[in-house]
Amino acid sequence: EVQLQASGGGWVQAGGSLRLSCLASGFSVDRLVVGWFRQVPGKEREGVSCISKWHSSEYYEDSVKGRFTVASDSAKNTVYLQMNNLKPEDTAVYSCAAQSSSRSSCPLGPFGSWGQGTLVTVSS
Repeated sequence: EVQLQASGGGWVQAGGSLRLSCLASGFSVDRLVVGWFRQVPGKEREGVSCISKWHSSEYYEDSVKGRFTVASDSAKNTVYLQMNNLKPEDTAVYSCAAQSSSRSSCPLGPFGSWGQGTLVTVSS
């Protein structure tokens, strides 16, 4: 079973940067499809980015293209989401989720394992 631990959220001014981390245990990230999602209270969760090293694929939601970068570090078994030029509308709880690459693909998943969320707050 894959266990995920997300971290790296915080407060930043508009235009600033944050890097989120999703540490996986129980399975190699090289064989996982890992997605990043965000949710604002009262709104539906949305997929922000996704990476599958196995499938050599990456995905970015339109509003974050050119600002966010997803990357996988095999040695640390961690997937990162580098977020640059942050905007107030990026404020949300960010979560990572994963599934074996034999049973999932970017960006639709499915995703069977979820980490806890980390709050990102961007002030104007």
